[in-house]
Amino acid sequence: MPIKELTINNFDQALESHDLLVIDFWASFCSPCKAFEKIMSTVSIEYPNVTFASVNIENEKVLAEEFAVRSVPFVMIIRNRAVVYAESGLLSASSLRELLDQAKNL
Repeated sequence: MPIKELTINNFDQALESHDLLVIDFWASFCSPCKAFEKIMSTVSIEYPNVTFASVNIENEKVLAEEFAVRSVPFVMIIRNRAVVYAESGLLSASSLRELLDQAKNL
């Protein structure tokens, strides 16, 4: 399933229509962001019931400010409209899988 691009215009709709949402806040100048994009693409195949999305903070400054994104990559996991994980830093595939499994079991 492709990674959905989120903007200020479709963000609320994405929250309402997906039980489990992984959001990658990223920027074009960020090398670790490019690495995480590959990791997220790989892991997304294993989790067909999870929605994977990304926010380009250079284009979506309002969303970046709303979620206090200070450093990218910044990964947020939202389960039933509640933030269950929000941290900056490059996650490994195994760490992302572990977080997703924990979020699914909440």
